[in-house]
Amino acid sequence: MLRFVTAGESHGQALVAWVSGLPAGVLVDMEFIGRELHRRQLGYGRGGRQRIEKDQAEFLSGVRHGKTIGAPIALRIENRDWKNWEKALPVEDSEGAEDSQRHLTAPRPGHADLAGAQKFNFHDARYVLERASARETAARVAVGALAKLFLREFGVTIVSHTIAVGHVRLERPATWDEITAICEDLESPLRCVDPETQARMKAEVDHVLRAGDSVGGIFEVVARGLPPGLGNHGQWDEKLDGLLAQAIMSIQAVKGVEIGTGITNSGSYGSEVQDEIRYDNSRKRFDRSSNRAGGLEGGITNGQDVVVRGYLKPISTLRRALLTADMNTKEAVKAAYERSDVCVVPAGGVAGEAMVAAMLAGAMLEKFGGDSIEETRRNFDGYQRQLDNF
Repeated sequence: MLRFVTAGESHGQALVAWVSGLPAGVLVDMEFIGRELHRRQLGYGRGGRQRIEKDQAEFLSGVRHGKTIGAPIALRIENRDWKNWEKALPVEDSEGAEDSQRHLTAPRPGHADLAGAQKFNFHDARYVLERASARETAARVAVGALAKLFLREFGVTIVSHTIAVGHVRLERPATWDEITAICEDLESPLRCVDPETQARMKAEVDHVLRAGDSVGGIFEVVARGLPPGLGNHGQWDEKLDGLLAQAIMSIQAVKGVEIGTGITNSGSYGSEVQDEIRYDNSRKRFDRSSNRAGGLEGGITNGQDVVVRGYLKPISTLRRALLTADMNTKEAVKAAYERSDVCVVPAGGVAGEAMVAAMLAGAMLEKFGGDSIEETRRNFDGYQRQLDNF
C-alpha cells in the first residue's frame, strides 16, 4: 500500500512529507522533482510569495545512491519566507513573544479561518490558515513526482492543462500532443493549449487583478498508458474513480470534480454517452469508440486515458475585502487580507497531477505488489501476457 502524509505551516520552517510503500529500486530523478516543484510555482496571477520561494526537495531517508531502498521516504522543502515570520511563529515560547504575533481575527468568507478557529477553540485564525494554505501542495507535488517516477517504469504519463479561467473556456477538445507540449512550456502563462483562448484568459486575470478580486477555473488531468483492471468494483472505498475524486477534492479551493465528461453526460441520453466497445486486432486489445467515461467504468480502469477535471472556486483572499465579523468583538469588519494570488488554476493542475499520480501509483501497487521494482515489473508483465491472451 502506498501511503503519504504531509506536515508544515505556510510560514513555518519547512514543509515535510513522509511516503511509504514504494518498492526498492525506483530511480529518483532529482532534476525531474525540482522541475515539478517549479511548475507548481508558475502561472499568470500568482502572488509575491512565488518570488521568495525556490522550492527544492531535500531527501532525509529512504533514498540512497539515487534509488529508493524500500524504506519510508522523508523529504523536506524549505520555506525561505520563514525568516520573515520566525518571531511571529516561534516553536518555543519566550517572554514578549506575544507582541510579535500576527493575529487574524477577521475571518475571510470562504476560507477555513472561522470554521477552523471554532473547531480548535482559537480566537485567532492564524494557526488555522497557516496549515490550510495551498502552500501545503508543494509537499504533495514532491510526493506526486515520486509517484510519477514509479509510474514511468510502466509507461504511464500524467499531464494537465487549463480548461477555463473565470468566464473564459476552451471550447474544443485538446489533443494529447497539445497537452504534453503545454506542460513542457514553462513560459505558458496559463497552460491553455489554444493561444487565442489563453489570451482571453489572461485578460480575465488582468480584470480581476485591477478590481481587487480573484478568479477560479477548471483544470484537466490526463493519465495515459494505464492497463485495464486497476481499482475494484467490489466495495465503495475501493472504486478508483471515488478515490480520484476524493484526491482532487482535497486540493485547496477545489469544489467540484468530474470524471470524463460526467457533467455533460448527466444531461444526455444513454445512447449518446456510452463508449461503444470494439476489438483492435493489431493491438490484441479491446478498445472504445470514445472516452466519455474518462477511462473508468465501475470504479475500474478500462485501458483508455484517465481524465479528471477539478473545478476551482476563486480563492478566498481578496484585496477588495468582503464583510465579516470579528471573532473577538463580534462587530462587522472588513475581512483580513493576506498576501495572495488572484488565479491559481495552472498551479491547481500541477497539484492535480500529483494527486492523480499518487492514487494511480497506489492502485498499481495494490494490483501488482512487489518489494522491488523488478518484482513489480515481473508481475506487471505477467498481467500484460494475460491481457494478450484474453
